[in-house]
Amino acid sequence: MSKALNDVALDQLFREARSYNGYLDMPVSPLQLEQIWDLMKFGPTSANCLPARIIWCSSEDAKQKLAACCMPSNGEKILQAPVTAIIGMDLEFYENLPELFPHADARSWFVGNDALIEKTTFRNSSLQGAYFMLAARALGLDTGPMSGFNNAAVDEAFFAGTKVQSNFICTLGYGDKASIFERSPRPAFERFNSIL
Repeated sequence: MSKALNDVALDQLFREARSYNGYLDMPVSPLQLEQIWDLMKFGPTSANCLPARIIWCSSEDAKQKLAACCMPSNGEKILQAPVTAIIGMDLEFYENLPELFPHADARSWFVGNDALIEKTTFRNSSLQGAYFMLAARALGLDTGPMSGFNNAAVDEAFFAGTKVQSNFICTLGYGDKASIFERSPRPAFERFNSIL
């Protein structure tokens, strides 16, 4: 049986964690990016489908290219952040299922079923994006997830010639507390929940 995390860990992952709009001038290493992946890959996905594909924009050229696809305020955040991750979703994820889910012929569930492919890809890459943020927080980093970009432009700039499409983008680094707003409301359990 797993033990509950202590309050320090829960604060770091949830209660005190924030979405940052700016970062301190401190680098994020390639090793840290690998460490994020090495944690987030263990989060559950349907039939272990793992459809997320991440491009980590850390060079000035990559950041400039991504910023050009975004609304101006988001472009500024990307240029200032040490790294921005493009969380993509592979619409041919099912080709890896013979390796990733060898217990059944899961590939056959998806071949030719575009509606199921789309739904599965979007849901599970979104889950992996959440695991990405929690993994980064667990490793002492901060994140700033965002939409506010032109998906088609990002796909053309970063995923051309593939079956990968962008889901969302997320800045990454050591957050500057001066860049965050007051925390928005988080309602109590009874407002948005029912136990039947």
